[in-house]
Amino acid sequence: MNRRRLILTAAAATAAAPPALAARPAPRMSIATFAELKTPLPLPYDEAADANAVVDRARAEARRKGKRLIIDLGGNWCPDCRVLAGTMALPELDRFMKAHFVTVMVDVGRFDRNLQIPARYGITSRLPGVPALMVIDPKTDRLLNPDNFSALSSARNMSPQALADWIAGWAA
Repeated sequence: MNRRRLILTAAAATAAAPPALAARPAPRMSIATFAELKTPLPLPYDEAADANAVVDRARAEARRKGKRLIIDLGGNWCPDCRVLAGTMALPELDRFMKAHFVTVMVDVGRFDRNLQIPARYGITSRLPGVPALMVIDPKTDRLLNPDNFSALSSARNMSPQALADWIAGWAA
């Protein structure tokens, strides 16, 4: 890896870091690079879903189970969204996610669909990028990461472990 790419990768990982160290350690990822992900990468967003109903059900489930809610905003056209979905599907991260979060995927098209979902949490300007992961406290319905919800929008420039570490930083 050349020096410039190493610096850019380190900068992306730092920018994506959650505000505090993880209360729960992230699982050790079984892959070192995204080239090792199973292909084809997932198409994780249901373009026909009723986003309001899906988010409401997921929030109720998170509240009932005492877990945080992650609302993953993205689109199937987005390579970073698909890389993130493929990484979250790995058994070690999937187990971690299911233990600590209820996750719901919301299709935002090309930034022109289901924008009422981020607006519920005060995000009314154009999304700076996707995937955008909003971490919600289901008891208060409060967005916990208003300053870095789009930190993973350059997921391809991170490592699988950096993605897992960022997610673990939000586990309750």
